[in-house]
Amino acid sequence: MNRKQFVILLVLVLVLGGAAWLHYRKQTAGWNNQSPELGQKLLGDFQVNDVAQIRIEQGTNGLTLAKTNGPWCVEQRDDYPANFSQISQFLLKLRDLKIVQTEEVGPSQLPRLQLAASGQGTNAATLLAFYNADRKPIRTLWLGKAHTQQSSQPSPDAAEAGWPDGRYVLTAAHSSTVAVISDPLNEVSPAPDQWLDKTFFQIEKPRSISVNYAEATNSWVLTRSSETNDWELAGARPGEKLDSSKVSETAGSFSSPSFADVATGLTPQQTGLSEPTRVEIKTFDGFDYAVNVGHQTNDNYYLTVQTSATLPGKPVPVKGGTTGQQAASDKLFQTNRKTLEDKLARESAFNKWVYSVPAWTVDPLLKTRDQLLVPKPAVTQTNAPAADSLSEKPPPK
Repeated sequence: MNRKQFVILLVLVLVLGGAAWLHYRKQTAGWNNQSPELGQKLLGDFQVNDVAQIRIEQGTNGLTLAKTNGPWCVEQRDDYPANFSQISQFLLKLRDLKIVQTEEVGPSQLPRLQLAASGQGTNAATLLAFYNADRKPIRTLWLGKAHTQQSSQPSPDAAEAGWPDGRYVLTAAHSSTVAVISDPLNEVSPAPDQWLDKTFFQIEKPRSISVNYAEATNSWVLTRSSETNDWELAGARPGEKLDSSKVSETAGSFSSPSFADVATGLTPQQTGLSEPTRVEIKTFDGFDYAVNVGHQTNDNYYLTVQTSATLPGKPVPVKGGTTGQQAASDKLFQTNRKTLEDKLARESAFNKWVYSVPAWTVDPLLKTRDQLLVPKPAVTQTNAPAADSLSEKPPPK
């Protein structure tokens, strides 16, 4: 290598090294040990796609959201699916959060801002930590109390003297400076039920509904021969007539159900699912739902659901139809079948958990047989005189 070639190589090394250094500075801007600046991103270059675990700790309550084999799950609920949209929006919000104010605060003043260390009661900070797929920390935040915008109008009520417009925070990179952000981050909660994916099963086009109680006389079965026909009570006795409004409410109760939480760590005896009330619903699309209802606790019932289906195997020939009409019918059949297959895959995933379901969702189905009927007219008492009042009056003295 001659002198000229060596100089060219040296220049290239310097240029590439300088470019790498500038790239590093750009990537780490806003996340160093210097004092944070106004308008700077709170988390610096926060790569949301690298986050594979979120940890929230508030007092003695802790929550872990983690990617488990792909989708986000809530660990404290037996890895039940988390609300991906909610987590995604939350991470994007944090990525773009900027510092709007800074305060140099000594350790003794941190409790005033609810940024004290863990274990100091209501003055303790809320921990918010992010980890990558290898469970190595990416960013760590400590959230304090809400920052309040003071009202220009004096008010005797301290609660009405202002409103939250941000929050005091500490970061691991700037642990000596308290920053204020312009969002109170009210969604940061260690309550597992706040992060669950609340999508649930939906029963469409029911053709039969049965409820089986321990007391057989309370059990009942409703059937109908088509989606447009009226419901009929199986084994109806003379004089029994279904109350159409009650039946309509009952038949539609699981058309769009919801749940409040996923129950974990309870035995079948504790939930009442060892001896449940069993609800069975079959649909015109070939779906079968077996719903077990346990004890009611506060405003919720414990409930499990088992979903299965028998789907049509092949399209029906079009009688007297052309080749084109048959092809269109076959295509529609395949489209509908794919929709049903997706529904079965989605709803059968609910089979392995116990749910806490609002009573207003379940109560319409838990009517007894008599409660589905039109009440019989009350027997009225006649005003006929008593028999002894018709006897002869005693003769006058």
